[in-house]
Amino acid sequence: MSLEISGKVLQLLPEQTGQGKNGTWVRRDFVIETSEQYPKKICFSGWADKAAQVNALQVGQTVKVSFNPESREFNTKWYTDLRAWKIETDGKGQAASVNEPSNSFGTPPEEFIPMAPSKEENDLPF
Repeated sequence: MSLEISGKVLQLLPEQTGQGKNGTWVRRDFVIETSEQYPKKICFSGWADKAAQVNALQVGQTVKVSFNPESREFNTKWYTDLRAWKIETDGKGQAASVNEPSNSFGTPPEEFIPMAPSKEENDLPF
C-alpha cells in the first residue's frame, strides 16, 4: 500500500544508526504539517539512502511524500512507522526524489528488535 500527503517541513530530527544482521542501518525522521483546515503534524522515516536525501530538505519547504505505513507489535504494544520512499519538493530547494526501496539496506533488517525497557523505566523500546 502506498499513500501520498503534502505539507510543509517543520522539523528534521537527528540521524539514528545501528547494527543489524545485514550490517549498519541508518534512519532519519522528519516532521511535516498539512495545510488543511485543521493541520496535522506527521512524522516520516527515511531509511538508508533515503535518510541521506532527507538531509537535502529545509525547514519551511513544501513537500509531497509518498510513503508506506507499517505497524508491528512489541511486548503487546503496537508501533506504527511511516516509511517515505519518495519525496518531491516544491522546486524552491533541492529535489529529494527517491525510488521504491530495493532492499539493499532500504528497509531495516527483519531481525531488528528494539531492546525492551527496564522495569523502572517507562520509555519506548526504540
